[in-house]
Amino acid sequence: MKTNGLILGLAAILSLTACTKKEAILTGERENIRDVLTNADGAAIQLESQGNLNLPLSLTAAQANTDWVQRAGSPTTRNAHPALGSNPQLVWSVNIGAGDGRKNRITADPVVAGGRVFTLDAQAKVTAVSTSGKVLWSRDLTPPNDSGPDAGGGGLAYGDGKLFVSSGFGLMTALDPATGGEIWQQNLRSTGTGSPTVMDDLVYLVSGDEIAWALDTGNGRIRWQLSATPDINNVMGGPAPAVTDKYAVFAFGSGELQGAFRKGGLRLWDTQVAGQRPGIASAKVGDITGDPVVDGDKIYVGSHSGRTVALGLGNGKRLWTANEGPLNPVWPAGDSIFMVSDRNELLRLSAEDGTRIWGQELPLFTKDRPRRQTEIFGHYGPIIAGGRLIVASSDGQLRFFDPASGAAKGTLPLPGGATTNPVVAGNTLYVVSTKGQLHAFR
Repeated sequence: MKTNGLILGLAAILSLTACTKKEAILTGERENIRDVLTNADGAAIQLESQGNLNLPLSLTAAQANTDWVQRAGSPTTRNAHPALGSNPQLVWSVNIGAGDGRKNRITADPVVAGGRVFTLDAQAKVTAVSTSGKVLWSRDLTPPNDSGPDAGGGGLAYGDGKLFVSSGFGLMTALDPATGGEIWQQNLRSTGTGSPTVMDDLVYLVSGDEIAWALDTGNGRIRWQLSATPDINNVMGGPAPAVTDKYAVFAFGSGELQGAFRKGGLRLWDTQVAGQRPGIASAKVGDITGDPVVDGDKIYVGSHSGRTVALGLGNGKRLWTANEGPLNPVWPAGDSIFMVSDRNELLRLSAEDGTRIWGQELPLFTKDRPRRQTEIFGHYGPIIAGGRLIVASSDGQLRFFDPASGAAKGTLPLPGGATTNPVVAGNTLYVVSTKGQLHAFR
């Protein structure tokens, strides 16, 4: 008994000794985990030092265009260099419905066709506005048994004499652009927050971030479908398919990309935009946020996780990879592509090999104090119009840059801040604000 007690006592002493052993503290300087994103004062993004080049850039001549019918990925409907005055000013603003809220966001770029500007608010309300700023009609596409705040997001496209609207309620609707009357409606049986693309008698869309649809523009019937790898959590507002005379290219929430014959839906190739930027939490989001954009025989596409790739249009073969992630569709011009990166930097990259030519920092955190830096500004675009590179920002500014050098060329106040990419038609720039207003600059 005495021996056992002695053993237990020694064990207890040894246990207490182990508990009082000092923790090994690593030597060296302690650094804030946000230092990779902020300057010494914590107010601005910290990017690695990279030189900027001022290389010549050959732009096509600016041309006056009357329409902007869909997203910029398809070359047949992309306005490569729309005309815009040298000193645009805000000429009118009009309310188009619900703005951004805690649960709902406006994700549809405005489209312009037939002297009308069409918008989609954060709660499935479509509005047609004249180019002089008069509201022509509005239509609420909320299903009878739902309410507007129940779902958000969606996209717009114009073609075949109809306005096509996708919505977060899982519906694709064809409307009469003159009156807003419903022509047909297709139940997608999944969310429809992505933007549609129209060519000839087919309208293309990705729903639920995993199903590609090709619908007849005349009656909404399904021509064909493709499926991809399911992905549960996705960024609201999916990428629009890119369509050419021969091919249709779809991007999915899982980072997957598929190319198919656009008429029959025969799948030709399948690839993945893989990889992520180390050290930044947002790089864990692998969604395709830079819509596929076709230029010549190449496709440019990128993910939120810090990757942009160039692929062969006919075979999906990887041509190059850049360690930058586009938040919106890239803009091809001359021998370059332009983008707003996942680190809120405006970039010019070589279209030949993806190397960086120049970069311009854009505002990042909405708060200066490091402890309150939980939200960042959104920047939309870029587009080239009137010889300048244009970015619309949620901090309430329209920014203009020299495409060749990246030099800043001025700003304009943007009431309410941007929530969509800017579009240009009829020498007028249109953008929708976070407050649910359509602004026109001319």
